[in-house]
Amino acid sequence: MSESSVSYAMDQFINKLITIQPTPPKMRFDEDWPSLCYLNKGSDGSLVDWRPTRQLKANDMFTRLSAALEEEIHQDIIDYYSRYWSDPIPAKSADGDLSLLQSWNEEDLERLRGNLIGHALSKRQQKRPLTFFIACPEPDNDYFISVDNYSGEVWLEKPGKPPIRKLEDTLAAFINGLSPRPITDME
Repeated sequence: MSESSVSYAMDQFINKLITIQPTPPKMRFDEDWPSLCYLNKGSDGSLVDWRPTRQLKANDMFTRLSAALEEEIHQDIIDYYSRYWSDPIPAKSADGDLSLLQSWNEEDLERLRGNLIGHALSKRQQKRPLTFFIACPEPDNDYFISVDNYSGEVWLEKPGKPPIRKLEDTLAAFINGLSPRPITDME
């Protein structure tokens, strides 16, 4: 089976990130918040290297999300959230800086599922097309970037409002138009 265009775009984006930041960023090791992103094990609270890391096994989160919403989830959204484990990844677009939302581990993926369900129910209540958020513009957190579940188009949105502006026809094209920004160390 060939890789999707979104998976390929994410791989290319992560490769660019590693090129501009060959030395991995550091963060505090948390024994209670495990992740394959840690490049080495530290003692709780010690600074360790980390990187976005490919997810090694399939999970059923999007099957369960689809069942909960009684709706098929666009494959681009599944591919996007199922490719890497990571903290949010800083990027630059033609419109400015943003953070690509990701999941750190399986527990974080379950939190994401709950947030996506809440977002979908809010959309239904507002009688608006179903979208799923994938990024946040920075520094303005009043907006988010989403993928339309039906068309796969990428949109700029504000909570409770109709989509504001189409940013790209596909998620892969959106990711391909991004440049990674270095990930800052977390002290």
